[in-house]
Amino acid sequence: MRRIGWTVAMACVAAVAIGGAPLLGANGHGNGNGQDASSFAPVEGEGRACTVQTLRGSYVFSASGFNIVGGVQQPKAIVEVIAFNGDGTLDVLAATVSLNGVIIRSLPSVGTYTVEDNCSGTITLNGPTFDMFLSKDGDDISMIQTNPNTVFQGLATRTSRTVREFSPD
Repeated sequence: MRRIGWTVAMACVAAVAIGGAPLLGANGHGNGNGQDASSFAPVEGEGRACTVQTLRGSYVFSASGFNIVGGVQQPKAIVEVIAFNGDGTLDVLAATVSLNGVIIRSLPSVGTYTVEDNCSGTITLNGPTFDMFLSKDGDDISMIQTNPNTVFQGLATRTSRTVREFSPD
């Protein structure tokens, strides 16, 4: 373990020594260019910024991680179909969850989302909340749950640009 820590420390020193970008801004936060580390400023000439309309269509979201209950990690995984409506609302059309090995098939539910110009945003469902980072075209969304006592992240991939009803039949 000591060797790994030493190796990481030396890699950071080497990166700075050969002209790497500062890891922190002057205030000790962010990425050294006046923005928070989570911000992705649009590059000039790359086209328009992201909006809630960037997310429209059906996506399959799969994620894994764990909840921490009484100090004990309990594994969880999910696969679900999410329909983003292009207006800041979403529908979870189908979901299968494994919580500590117990399988649960959820009923449809609804939620809301925000998207910033820099292609970051949030998702709020009935309980879970997520930070998200989407590709410029909105085809891929990386998500991480932000509720306390959770370590849970995954990827949503667009399967259709139209919003359709889902029927498991």
